[in-house]
Amino acid sequence: MDTIDVYGPPDARMRPPALQLERRAIPWWMLRNLLLCGIPLTALIVAAALWESLRVWLLAPTIVLAVLLVVTVALEPFWRFRVHRWEITERATYASNGWLIVEWRVAPTSRIQTVDALRGPLEQLFGLSTLRVTTASSYGAISIRGLDRATAEEAAARLAIVAGLEEGDAT
Repeated sequence: MDTIDVYGPPDARMRPPALQLERRAIPWWMLRNLLLCGIPLTALIVAAALWESLRVWLLAPTIVLAVLLVVTVALEPFWRFRVHRWEITERATYASNGWLIVEWRVAPTSRIQTVDALRGPLEQLFGLSTLRVTTASSYGAISIRGLDRATAEEAAARLAIVAGLEEGDAT
């Protein structure tokens, strides 16, 4: 009877990825969270200032948003930076991310369908990019956010070569 290696090849095992994100991801996350929580908080404060009859009703949501703002600006970016890792080998793409729930994912190179380097407006401001690796998985793409722009483009090009992706429709 043949034995089966349940762990697979040494470089395709579930393990923590080796590479950190760019340190510039910390202020990017801070600014993003400041905008996401700060704008609604400002609107609540303005509404409470303008309409005295609403102040009692707006107190609880204002406090909740203020606490959320402090947590997501002062704590979350630093924790994310400690947790987020990535790595690309010939056999797989590895990523770990999250802050409340930490997720480790491995995408075998043979399953890669598309590779994209994306940059939103705030990412562009900080010289960052997101590498998105889409596989033949029902779970969805692996997104590695907070990479240097050149690093993400180089990784996308390398993955496209390793995975044998070609331009055009493969169907």
